[in-house]
Amino acid sequence: MTQRRVGVLLGGWGEEREISVKTGEAIAAALEARGHPVTRILAGPGLDQGVRHAQVDVAFLALHGRMGEDGKVQGLLEVLGLPYTGSGVLASALAMHKGFARRLFRQHNLATPAGYVVGLAELEQVEERHLDLGFPCVVKPAQGGSSVGLTLVHTLEQLRPAVAKACRYGGEALVERYVKGREVTVAVLGGEVLGACEVSYPGGTFDFETKYLGGARYHLPPRLSPTRVGNVEAMALTAYRALGCRGPARIDFLCPDVGNEVLLEVNTLPGMTPTSLFPKIARQAGLSFEDVCERILALAARDGADVLPEAPVPPMPAQTRHAS
Repeated sequence: MTQRRVGVLLGGWGEEREISVKTGEAIAAALEARGHPVTRILAGPGLDQGVRHAQVDVAFLALHGRMGEDGKVQGLLEVLGLPYTGSGVLASALAMHKGFARRLFRQHNLATPAGYVVGLAELEQVEERHLDLGFPCVVKPAQGGSSVGLTLVHTLEQLRPAVAKACRYGGEALVERYVKGREVTVAVLGGEVLGACEVSYPGGTFDFETKYLGGARYHLPPRLSPTRVGNVEAMALTAYRALGCRGPARIDFLCPDVGNEVLLEVNTLPGMTPTSLFPKIARQAGLSFEDVCERILALAARDGADVLPEAPVPPMPAQTRHAS
């Protein structure tokens, strides 16, 4: 492991660029402290040339949001034949688009908030689409993270401006029924649940300012019964597997005082800044920040496009072969 040259991809194209830089710098410093040769690669136009020029053996993805977490960079690295951290192309794309991900979650009996996806071209019909979803409701980009573009809407008059705001980030908005409950997130690494954390905050939503500028409180473990914590962690693992994730992921839930837990989304490249939830949960599980980075790096892989060698086909059992 110490001989592999690691390229930490940070920055990116979109609205989460600043957070990605903080994540990437923290990861690079942790890997360097463990003796890994690290090259910081600023993601953006010309990334393919930057990766080739760096001549690294493995890519550690510290990207967030569109064009980093949605399978596009993963696809580039597949073409370049370079193993990378995090989920593969398909899992990344599915998880990033909240509308498609929720269809898959429901097929696995995972409860999600009622809602719909609306594009910018449908803005004038949004009131008709809303029907009996009611208020308050949450409007956010259908593809995005870090609570960028999120609005808690209380009236019909506020709906259209909120949708237009969310559509700035990717062209589509997710409108969902507001669920009041404790916000709980679960960290999964390599198919293993590390633990869960409850986030409490003064406002109605865990928005960008609260998330990164202070005001939130963290409860490890969550202030729930052991049975409910176990149920949330089991749901998180089901969602992780349903999408086909690998490496790290953070799965977010709302847990009402009355009623069942509700799955919000899966983050395939969770934040790794000093205030990020994934390293907080890992620390509670006994893993230092450097330990977590090492484990994520060890799980780096590719989807691959090679044809597998032909495997022998076992003969069909006699009773099955002759059944009529």
